[in-house]
Amino acid sequence: MEEIWITVLCENTAGMGFLGEWGLSMLVEADGQRILFDTGMGVAIAHNASLLGVDFGKVDKIVLSHGHHDHTGGLEAVLRRMKKEVEVIAHPDIWTSKYSRRPGGAENYSGIPFRRELLENLGACFTESRRPVNITGRLMTTGEIPMTAPYEEIDGSLLVRKAGMMLPDELRDGLALVIDSAYGLIVILGCGHHGMINTLRHARELTGRELIYAVIGGTHLLNASGERLEKTVAGLKD
Repeated sequence: MEEIWITVLCENTAGMGFLGEWGLSMLVEADGQRILFDTGMGVAIAHNASLLGVDFGKVDKIVLSHGHHDHTGGLEAVLRRMKKEVEVIAHPDIWTSKYSRRPGGAENYSGIPFRRELLENLGACFTESRRPVNITGRLMTTGEIPMTAPYEEIDGSLLVRKAGMMLPDELRDGLALVIDSAYGLIVILGCGHHGMINTLRHARELTGRELIYAVIGGTHLLNASGERLEKTVAGLKD
């Protein structure tokens, strides 16, 4: 029987002895590969990985779902513990100057908190692609996710600074990880900024498979309207 292991290294809840923080990181073991998917905000990943006995030196690749700091903030700590060169798969727009607008109009920087040169000096070898990246025959990233469900939209409080102006962030760097398993597709979301249903539709088109076995990760539905939640549930049932 095919074995797939998905270990949550950090998220916003935690059991006794572990640390929780805003953000996400998961270790995905499938098809002979150990993939670190996102790195959380920074503090929790190394602590929790140590408690779980996770050796970052045995990770084959890192995949970044997008360039927000709560999914990339632990990258420096991870690289320092890996002590080797490692491929980091991401969209080129992870380097854009990202901000979020808080209630009251204040804008806070929310992008990657490290210079690229620092990460490369620590061993990161970036593979940047707007298109899907095949990691193995059954493991791939989605690349850019098209917006096809009319009720799903990107949070308007997320911004990007371009030419001195604050503009809505289209989050083209948002991607998911797809495992084409014997059970069906396993789709791993980072934040799900493009919408869970949009992401699942895209995964089905990329793989040619209809059956979704599992969806794991962030859905960005915290502030969704009741109508959107109902339509999302209906979309999942479909």
